[in-house]
Amino acid sequence: MTIIDYGSGNILSIYNGFKKIGMEVNVSDDIRVIANSDAIILPGVGAFGAVMNNLVNYRQVLYEHIKDDKPLLGICLGLQVLFTDSEESPDAEGLNIFNGSVKRFNLPNEYKIPHMGWNQIRVNDTSLNNTSLLDNVDNEYMYFVHSYYIEPEDKNLITATCDYGMDVPVAIGKDNLHALQFHPEKSGKAGLEILKNFVDTI
Repeated sequence: MTIIDYGSGNILSIYNGFKKIGMEVNVSDDIRVIANSDAIILPGVGAFGAVMNNLVNYRQVLYEHIKDDKPLLGICLGLQVLFTDSEESPDAEGLNIFNGSVKRFNLPNEYKIPHMGWNQIRVNDTSLNNTSLLDNVDNEYMYFVHSYYIEPEDKNLITATCDYGMDVPVAIGKDNLHALQFHPEKSGKAGLEILKNFVDTI
């Protein structure tokens, strides 16, 4: 299992999260190491356009990994870049694994942007897709820091939401591909449960 070190990720906290559950993971920017990994973690912090610039050399290895149906976990911007585009960086093209856009929150004044801090997630039991990553964490509180949210064309991708002035999609799942808007590695016991669930998919 490898965390991709492409210059735009909260790598240390994710590495330490897996270490807490007894899982040693690789951290690498080497495409050969990534290509040979049984599972990939795609982190991401910063701006959508900058992240996509940093990912330019990793597009093909990510596409091949997903095509081979090997587990992938996207975290924060690692979720957003799976979609087509983002209002944050209109000229940047996402990985386009899924059709859909990333939108900026447009909320009443009482809702601060960014959405930062703890919020309760609700697992979407009606999703036709894979919600196994979220086993045992329904209604738990997770840690968020984001000003943009995903808007998938296929609503069945959405495996969890939270309430922040609207019904915010915060997790997706399809086959062995999972991604989260929140930070499981910063979300205490419930977040570590998610990391364990991901390890179980390998």
